Amino acid sequence: MGRDWETELAEVWAQLDDLPPETFRRRIDELAARCPHGGGVADFERASAFDSTDCPEQAVALYRQALSAGLTGLRRRRAVIQLASSLRNVGRAEEGVRLLERELETHSDELDDAVRATLALALADVGRSREAVGHAVYALSRHLPRYQRSMAAYGRELIDSARP
Repeated sequence: MGRDWETELAEVWAQLDDLPPETFRRRIDELAARCPHGGGVADFERASAFDSTDCPEQAVALYRQALSAGLTGLRRRRAVIQLASSLRNVGRAEEGVRLLERELETHSDELDDAVRATLALALADVGRSREAVGHAVYALSRHLPRYQRSMAAYGRELIDSARP
């Protein structure tokens, strides 16, 4: 039996920094063409490849397709985070803020801090710096060796005080 598709995909992603962008995108596209998963996985991987090689405009449409196709699980959440980041990179940070604020209201998982970090960047871009700092401090608080509780409270306070 041949190698597992996810293993092959991980191997190509591990070469991101070693391959010319066009070669990397072509290899991801080849794998995506034989993706055994439905629900937008192939579009998500293509979008991620464009995003990771500094082509956010192309990534945006593919992230939207992947989400519309019913992408689920961690890939769905990654797609929302990455779409919001790409939107920020193409000058549409406000749209990214809306996506990420909704995402914070969904469920909690290991990507919560990535949602908050990306939201902090987008908020800073739209002039909501106090709230951005709050999200950054709140996300960081869980990773500190001490002061987790107080930093989380300070972050939450900044977030809450910045809202109308």
